[in-house]
Amino acid sequence: MVAYVYAPDRKGERAETHLGDFAGILQVDGFGGYAALAKRRQQVSLAFCWAHVRRKFYELADSSPVATEVLRRVAMLYAIEDEVRSTSAEHRRAVRAEQARVIVDDLHIYLEARLRQVSAKSKLADAIRYALTRWPGLSLFLDDGRVEMDSHTVERSIRPLALNRKNALFAGSGEGGDNWAVIATLVENCKIAGINPHTWLTEALTKLAKGHPTNAVSDLMPWTAVG
Repeated sequence: MVAYVYAPDRKGERAETHLGDFAGILQVDGFGGYAALAKRRQQVSLAFCWAHVRRKFYELADSSPVATEVLRRVAMLYAIEDEVRSTSAEHRRAVRAEQARVIVDDLHIYLEARLRQVSAKSKLADAIRYALTRWPGLSLFLDDGRVEMDSHTVERSIRPLALNRKNALFAGSGEGGDNWAVIATLVENCKIAGINPHTWLTEALTKLAKGHPTNAVSDLMPWTAVG
């Protein structure tokens, strides 16, 4: 299930407002608002994205043997993930502990050593620092099989909304943004459930027009239809 919430800007406090009293693991990208949230709430843990780390080294691979070596090691981690994808959380945790942990630990040592050898102002140093400052969150997937190595699943769910936002340019108002988020939530959950959004909207609106009880609107939701 996905849920979209509108905000008028990208201020860090928006994450805290949206999440309310959430406690648990957040699968996130590098947005600073999440880090600020985790600092204020010990019950929130951040699982950072290996794909974002990989991207920074990929951009340097043509000119940096260090970046190439990092990519090779990250590829080893993804190969392990390919083997355990769609298996149980406990199985993923066990395989990661046996096969992935040593790669992650060795990579941490490697990056710390290389950081001492390269120019502090270089792009390679920036990429290394990006990874090292997020290492606890990058390592979180080793201890919890529910955690993904990256945030691709989340980003795939955001992409349709981002493309629509780019094409539409404006929501008209704050209320329009809120309504947009609600409609997008319904449409994207239809897609996740394998339901044709147009068919679902037609049927749901028809039932409402024919007097479906307003206190039973939840019965019409796409996640209820497959529940």
